Amino acid sequence: MATTRNEQPADTPPQVQGFDLPAFAVQLRRLTGEINRFAHEFASDQGLHATDVQALAAIMDAESPLTPGRLREHLGLTSGAVTACLDRLERAGHIRRARESSDRRVVHLHFLPDARATARAHFLPLARATARAQEGFTPEELRIALRFVGAMGDELERLNRRP
Repeated sequence: MATTRNEQPADTPPQVQGFDLPAFAVQLRRLTGEINRFAHEFASDQGLHATDVQALAAIMDAESPLTPGRLREHLGLTSGAVTACLDRLERAGHIRRARESSDRRVVHLHFLPDARATARAHFLPLARATARAQEGFTPEELRIALRFVGAMGDELERLNRRP
């Protein structure tokens, strides 16, 4: 097996010296798993699929109203799967589709205020847990953590979008 200058196997990702990458990966998986439990419970309570909750989050987090096509790209689904997802979300009262531009073919997706309140109520324990966890960190440490989480999200998005 080929090795790099610091004698790591070539198929091993580079590591920051003195940083326990495997332990970090375990904690990221643990965090993701616990957040997914909240999301799956919300989906179950609302009669939705887990993908529907991902779609809701994307619609809510978008800087401008998403179109079904942009949502399809974001989720990596077929157009038929996105249509079925949007049909479920609309029937459940979470979103509305609107034709707001002069081009009537363009549909924008909007998260409804009542749905936002429902989601806030469900995820309030997660928000409180986040606030408790933040108490042990300085504002600077939290800024660094936010910067890392953002950079990690950017890298994963790049990975998932490669041809």
